[in-house]
Amino acid sequence: MVSAAAVIATLSSPLLAYGQTMEKLTNNAKDLVAPMAGTTDERLEKVATFDHQVTGVTVAEDGRIFVNFPRWSEDVPVSVAEVMTDGSIRPYPNEEWNTWRNSKMSEISPKDHFVTVQSVVADGRGSLWVVDPAAPNSEKTVRNGPKLVQIDLKANAVRRIYLLGPDVAGPASYLNDVRIAPDGAFAYFTDSGVPGGLVVLDLTSGKAWRVLSDDPSTQFEQDVVVQVDGKPLRRPDGRQPLFNADSIALSKDGKTLYWKALTGNTMYRTSTEALQNAPQDPTAVKPEKYAETEPTDGLWIDDQNRIYLSTIQNDGVKILGPDGKVTPLLQDSRLRWPDTFSQGPDGTMYITASHIQDSPWFHQAWTNDSFTLFKFTPLR
Repeated sequence: MVSAAAVIATLSSPLLAYGQTMEKLTNNAKDLVAPMAGTTDERLEKVATFDHQVTGVTVAEDGRIFVNFPRWSEDVPVSVAEVMTDGSIRPYPNEEWNTWRNSKMSEISPKDHFVTVQSVVADGRGSLWVVDPAAPNSEKTVRNGPKLVQIDLKANAVRRIYLLGPDVAGPASYLNDVRIAPDGAFAYFTDSGVPGGLVVLDLTSGKAWRVLSDDPSTQFEQDVVVQVDGKPLRRPDGRQPLFNADSIALSKDGKTLYWKALTGNTMYRTSTEALQNAPQDPTAVKPEKYAETEPTDGLWIDDQNRIYLSTIQNDGVKILGPDGKVTPLLQDSRLRWPDTFSQGPDGTMYITASHIQDSPWFHQAWTNDSFTLFKFTPLR
C-alpha cells in the first residue's frame, strides 16, 4: 500500500515545478507588457502601422509621406515605400528597385537596387533622397552598394545615383542619415559604423570625402550607457550597443551642421563651409561642443532654431533651445525607440518608433513588433 503522504509528495513535486514555471512565465510576460502599458500622450496620433521595422520617415512639400524599412534582423520585402492615405504602402519608386533580397545578393546588382535603406529625406524641391549604407544586419557593406539615390517626386523615377566608394564607405561603415543643403549643392551624412565620421558629397560633381573620421566628436562616449525600460540595454552576450555618429541636423540657413553619437550625450556642430573646403584644408573643420543632452536618435531643427530630440530612455521627445536648455515635450510608451522626425508642409511633426530594444539583436525574437508611424503638433 502506498501511503497518502507518499502520493501527495509524488504529485506535489511536478505540481510545484509547474507552478514555479508558470510563475516565471507570468513574471516574464509582465516584464514585456510593462513598457507597453505605461504612459500615453493623447497628442501623439497613430498614422500607420507596418509589418516590418521602420526607421526613416519624410514628408514632401505636397504632403506625400515616405518611409523606409532597413534590412537588419530580417529580410524585408520592401525597402522604400510611400504611405498611402488609407495607411497602406506601395514600393517606391517602383517594385524593381525593391527586389534585392539576401538570398539573391549574388544575382541582383546592388548599384541600382536598394540593399539596406536607413534614411529617406525629401528636400522640399521635388526630390526624395534615399540613404543606402548597403550593410545587411549592419554588418559588412555589400560591394558597390553604398549610395545616395535621388528620386524625382513628380516623375516617380530615379534621377541620379551617387555611388560611394570604399574610400568613403568602407567595409565596416554604416551611412546613417543625411541632410541636403538648402541650395541643393551638398549632402552631409553621419556614419555610425567603424570608424564613425561625417561624409560630405558634392551633388554637382559627385565627389565625396570623409571628415572627422575617427575623431572623438564622431565616436561613442565610453562612459555613456544606453538605458531602456529603466535598465542598461545589453545584447544576450552582455555587450552594450556602441553607436557612433548618428543624429544629424542642418540649420535652416545651411551654414551649421549638428551631430552626435547615439551612444553619447554631447552634441557637436561645425561650419558647413569648412566641411565643403575640407579636401583643400582638413584642419579648418573644428568640431565645437554645442550642448549636453542624452542618448538620442533623431534630430530636427524648427524655424525658431529649436532642436527636437527623440529620446530613447523615456520613449519621448524633448526640445533643446538655443539657450542650451532641454525641455520635455511628450512621453508615450508606444514610442519604443523614437527614431526619425519629419515635418509636413502644414507644420505637423511625424516620428517613427523603430523598437530597436525589442529586436532580435537583444532577444531571441521580437518582443514587441507594433511598428508605427505617429504624428503630433509641434511646440508653437
